Amino acid sequence: MLKQIEGSRAMAEAIGLCRPEVICAYPITPQTHIVEGLSEMVGDGHLTGCEFINVESEFAALSVAIGASAAGARAYTATSSQGLLFMMEAVYNASGLGLPIVMTLGNRAIGAPINIWNDHSDAMSVRDAGWIMLFAETNQEAADLHIQAFKLAEELSCPVMVNVDGFILTHAVERVDVPDQEQVDAFLPPFDPVQVIDPAAPISIGAMVGPDAFMEVRYLAHHKQMRALDLIPALAAEFKQVFGRESGGLVRPYRTEGAETIVIAMGSVIGTIKDMVDAMRADGHKVGALSICSFRPFPLEEVRAALYDARRVVVLEKALAVGMGGILASHVRMALRGHGTRVYTLIAGLGGRPITQASLTRFMDMVKGEPHADVHFLDLKHDVIEAELARAAGTRRAGPIAENVLRRVTPGGVL
Repeated sequence: MLKQIEGSRAMAEAIGLCRPEVICAYPITPQTHIVEGLSEMVGDGHLTGCEFINVESEFAALSVAIGASAAGARAYTATSSQGLLFMMEAVYNASGLGLPIVMTLGNRAIGAPINIWNDHSDAMSVRDAGWIMLFAETNQEAADLHIQAFKLAEELSCPVMVNVDGFILTHAVERVDVPDQEQVDAFLPPFDPVQVIDPAAPISIGAMVGPDAFMEVRYLAHHKQMRALDLIPALAAEFKQVFGRESGGLVRPYRTEGAETIVIAMGSVIGTIKDMVDAMRADGHKVGALSICSFRPFPLEEVRAALYDARRVVVLEKALAVGMGGILASHVRMALRGHGTRVYTLIAGLGGRPITQASLTRFMDMVKGEPHADVHFLDLKHDVIEAELARAAGTRRAGPIAENVLRRVTPGGVL
């Protein structure tokens, strides 16, 4: 059914149609509306057979989901930013135990200083925790990916994290085709857990594993991710058959045929990039775009094939590996190892800074005149940075930017 609906509510309705049996909730902006919507559905009887549990922290939210999943329930939770960091130990435990939990991550910057707006810093902090990590471009895809995520998680016995850009998607009201229960039931079978804790046959889980077996445990987690490289596109094709639209998959090229320059990104910024590509193509420039939907597992072969004929690649990143540069770009460089394609890292949108078509177009014009540095920061305020560095060098004390941060964390400051 077509609805004009907030992204978070569309996701909540799609998750509810997946018939979760335990939902563990702790509010943190910008994911709160998702679990609020689910709580209403449980409370008014629209979502039956489900226990909605309010917990005291994000760590408790995922811990309860772990217990519920281990006991054989279809479990779901959501978090963002600092909340993900707070549950970090449980994030590794969920994947290490092979539990098919689905979690929404409303992508948001990590402090300090406090910032509630969107970037991908939180997701990148857990990229090696063993979760499958999918990124949504639109709210339609965000809703669809959750339906696919439950099936993917349960077929692999592996947790899945659906990443949706905070505020840009979670709070945007737009048209979404929310499926009906019959469609979801045709795609997603009832949960048949591979492992269940049974009081009649007690076992230990998560017990100590020594050097004689730990490497094998980690390899098995890696093996599941490699299997997902085949399963993710297969489920996307099956989803299209049932629901009549394309959604998910590993990568999605956009006007890459004959492109000399291809821009790569994840999440909602792909929409702006597509608009830029259309405008530049109309002016005769050979540019294209590539959206990465599956960051974990990372589709090296598919990325290599999509970029093989490009002269240069621009990787737009909404996260920064401090002291290094790009995270997604390092993966792209691995995909293109041995190939002569020049890869540029473009750090953009940190802390929710707008990424405009005009700024992207200026950058694209600049990189045509190679060579340039590998790492660039879009719309960086160089005058502010230079003044700050000069002040710090001359006075050996914090400049205005640092002082502002300190004021926010000292007694009497504004949080």
